[in-house]
Formats: sequence, structure tokens, C-alpha cells
Amino acid sequence: MKVAIGYRLQPGPWGGGNRFVSALSEALVQAGHRVVFDLADADIDIILLMDPRSRLSLFSFGAGGILRYLTFRNPKAIVIHRVNECDERKRTRHMNKLLTRANYCADHTVFVGSWLRELSAWQVTPPAESSVILNGADAEIFNARGFKPWNGKEPLKLVTHHWGGNWMKGFDIYTRLDAMLADDAWKERIRFTYVGNLPKGFRFRHARHVAPLNGEALADELRSHHAYITASINEPGGNHQNEGALCGLPLFYRESGCLPEYCSGFGIAFSSETFETALNQLIRDYGELAGRMGAYPHTAEHMTADWLKLVETLFSRRDDYAKQRKVFRSPWLFTRNQIPF
Repeated sequence: MKVAIGYRLQPGPWGGGNRFVSALSEALVQAGHRVVFDLADADIDIILLMDPRSRLSLFSFGAGGILRYLTFRNPKAIVIHRVNECDERKRTRHMNKLLTRANYCADHTVFVGSWLRELSAWQVTPPAESSVILNGADAEIFNARGFKPWNGKEPLKLVTHHWGGNWMKGFDIYTRLDAMLADDAWKERIRFTYVGNLPKGFRFRHARHVAPLNGEALADELRSHHAYITASINEPGGNHQNEGALCGLPLFYRESGCLPEYCSGFGIAFSSETFETALNQLIRDYGELAGRMGAYPHTAEHMTADWLKLVETLFSRRDDYAKQRKVFRSPWLFTRNQIPF
């Protein structure tokens, strides 16, 4: 089976999409399949649409290219659309429209979180068929070897990491934590490190900031802390919490977006109203939570196993998909998808 993934892998520290493509590509090759990253070949069996914004340098093809490929080169290819974005994530007004419009080309849609699939945009324009496959991190890199749980005596060291520096990543809470580090009630009880990019013009006053890290360097940095915090708002299906959890760190997570689905049972949830109360609960229950982390399930191995099962199942039904598909069922949408974004 030949699988085309519409993404260009990037070296060094990058976002979660890069790590997903790297893990899936490796798993496909190990399973005996071929992986390409464009639509140059005429014998592609599975096409994975990663993002409708084909003008961005990260993405090697979009919905328009897929529709042309199905029409003029290979009508039997099966199209999977992986959805890991939404307007709610960054308060934009265009992403949901782009995603639902591009979904016109898809035979099957994979959402990276149940919360994402339940958004109103997908109720108005539902996919032909869909499933949820949660993201997972590489346990060969992100693991608890060398991690030392909090002893209850020194300050509790919290850490988070984000590639994107958008304010919606949780900077209302991270700013609050920064201020708490100068508060007599908290400054001897906690420490906070932020790894990654910051919003333009933003600087922490008391928290420690580390430039983006990748791979073993990132895992080592995470393991040097005690607990992992994510305050991301409307997170569609991040991987950052998986990397922290697999390093052994109990999770301190916002009740927003996909985070409860990924984190429940492995940490303490908070909202902006309950933040300090929940932080005290994390401190109080830390030992019990740390003992659970070895069972955290969201690994790249589990994720890629689910993806392999899906692509092999879809491939076994390729003739049915080809017969049912009507590429020109909406001439307007076919044409509209030819305009790149």
C-alpha cells in the first residue's frame, strides 16, 4: 500500500503535526507500506489531507490537488482528512469554513479529539464518515527514566511547553503563575518554567523561560520538573500534555477543549475560577497522582496502531468507496477547492 501524506517534515523543534507525521510515516514503513509526501505517483492508495491551507510551506497538497488527482489520475485512491484545528482555538473566523469546505474531498475524517468532532461547524456540515484517534507521544523519548517525583519539601516545579506563542495557549494562567512567584503565599511553594515561543512582546518577570526544545533535550527538561501544567483554551488535540505525562509528571490541566479527554484520571483539572484551589489539591494529592502516571495510555505506539488499523480497513473497501464517490456532486465546491489558501 502506498500512502501520500500532505506534509513536509521539518528538522529540529517544531509543532505537534511534525511529530505526528514522523511517527505515522515510520509506523507505515515498518508495517511494509510505502510513504510519499506529494501526489506525483499515479498508484497512490491512501491520501492523507493534513491541512486545507496548501499555500503554507508545511503542506505539500490541499483539497484542490486531491480532487484533481481523483478526477484525472487515480479515482480509486481513498482520502482521509485529519482534523486538528478550529476557529475556537485562536479566535479566528476562517478555519472552520476552510476545514468543512476541504472535507468535500474526504472519504473518511479523523478528528484528534471528541470535543473537536462535536463543534457546531461539523454538525452543520457533517463528514461522510468519521472517527476519533487521539494523539500520542513517542515513549522511546518521552518516558519516566530518570524522573524524580516531588518529595514534598522543596518547591513544586511546574512546567509547560508550546511551539505556538498564541495567547490562547494559556497565557492568562501563565501570567497569573508568574505573578504568584512573587507572592509571599506562593513564592516558596512553587516554581514555573515555560518552554517554547512566547507571544510577541511578552516577557515573564519571575518564571523561567527556555527556548523551544525537541526530542531528548525536551524530555530531559520536562523530567527535571515535578508536574505538568497546560492552560490551553479550546485545545483541539494537543500532544504537549502527552509528552509531559509520559515523562512521569502528573497533569494540571484546564477544563477546556480536548484536555479532559486526554488528561482525566491522571491529574487535577482547573478553571480560571478554581485555579488556586486546584493547585492546592495538586500539592495535596501529588503522591497518589504520581503513582498513576505509569499507566498513561496516549503513546505514539497506540496512536499509530489505530491509524494502521484504519488505513488497512479503508483500503480493503477501496472499490466500494470508488463506486460511491461523486467528485462532481457539487460543482461549486469542486471549483471552490481549486482556489488555494
